[in-house]
Amino acid sequence: MLQERRVRRDPRTGRFAGRDVHVAATIPVAWLNFMTQTPPSPSVRADQWLWAARFFKTRSLAKQAIDGGKIEVNGARCKPARAIHLDDKLTISRGIERFEVVVAALSAKRGPATQAVGLYTETPASIERRAREREAQRLSRQAYQPPPGRPSKRDRRDLAHFEQNQSVDSDDA
Repeated sequence: MLQERRVRRDPRTGRFAGRDVHVAATIPVAWLNFMTQTPPSPSVRADQWLWAARFFKTRSLAKQAIDGGKIEVNGARCKPARAIHLDDKLTISRGIERFEVVVAALSAKRGPATQAVGLYTETPASIERRAREREAQRLSRQAYQPPPGRPSKRDRRDLAHFEQNQSVDSDDA
C-alpha cells in the first residue's frame, strides 16, 4: 500500500495551497521520492559485462564463474545480476590466469575484440604478474622431456614390476 501525502486546501478559496497547486489532492510518497532523486548512474549486469568484454565465451559460462566465486567486484564476491559501474575494480580468475581490471566503459552487447579491450584497463601489477606466470609455464614446459617413443615390452614389464613393488611398500607402511 502506498503512503500518501495530503496537500493543504485554502479554506477561503477551496484551492490547493503551497507549491503543489497543480497536483491532485493526494500524492503517493513514492512518487515524490522518485521525482526528487538524482538519476541513477549507468550500470550493466556483471555476467553481461564479462561476456561483452570477452572474458567468457557465453553468458552462461560467465554466470558459472560468478557463482563459483571466480569473480570479485571491489574485493567482494558478487552475483550474476550485480550492477557493474564505471571505475569498479574486478578480479577475474580464469583457469590459471588472474586478471585485475578496472571498468572503463559499459556495454551489454558483445562486439569485436578491439571494442571489448576498450571496456576495461588491466592494472600494471596484474600485467606484470601474468607475464611472470606465463614465463614460469614456458620454462616448466621446456624442462619436460617426453619419452623418445612407445615403451618396449621390457620397459612395460619393468614399469609394472616397479608399480607392484611400490604398492607392496605402501601396504607395509
